Amino acid sequence: MAAMMNNERSSSNKLQVDAENPAAVGDELDLAARANWLRAAVLGANDGLVSTASLMLGVGAVKAEARAMVISGFAGLLAGACSMAIGEFVSVCSQRDVELAQLERDGKRGGEEEKALPSPAQAAAASAMAFSVGAVVPLLAAGFIVNYRLRIAVVVAVASVALAAFGCVGAVLGRAAVARSSARVVLGGWAAMGITFGLM
Repeated sequence: MAAMMNNERSSSNKLQVDAENPAAVGDELDLAARANWLRAAVLGANDGLVSTASLMLGVGAVKAEARAMVISGFAGLLAGACSMAIGEFVSVCSQRDVELAQLERDGKRGGEEEKALPSPAQAAAASAMAFSVGAVVPLLAAGFIVNYRLRIAVVVAVASVALAAFGCVGAVLGRAAVARSSARVVLGGWAAMGITFGLM
């Protein structure tokens, strides 16, 4: 009973502080929104890294030439970035349509709420950029190495380091355990690369 009363008192105090300092609430919301964007960017870069590295290793399992691996990786970068951008654009447009319809029903069209809605073009550009940043990592790793075995090893090693870094950033943003999150991301990337290389 005492704990419930303390919780109620704490909630009441928090509401009072928020009411007295609305700017602080706005700052927290803005920070949360930025954290969500950054987390999405990390996930996009992770996707670009894993898919491009896996594609390059799959082609490398069939053809030992560096040119074949690099061209396949570059094609994967372009295709993946376009796919991510289009998917994000369509998704945000659909979300925006729903929210605009709600604002129309509430009689709030043309106000601050409408201006605060996400931009489909910005979301598409951010998604494509994030994917490209991740995809360029294995491309740079493989582009200048002639020896086949060394090239494969360098692509896997560089991808692993980048995956661990992405896992750390994602864990910090999500306030999760860094070691466990990084290990999960790296193991997932290894599985994708290993399966693609092995099946090819």
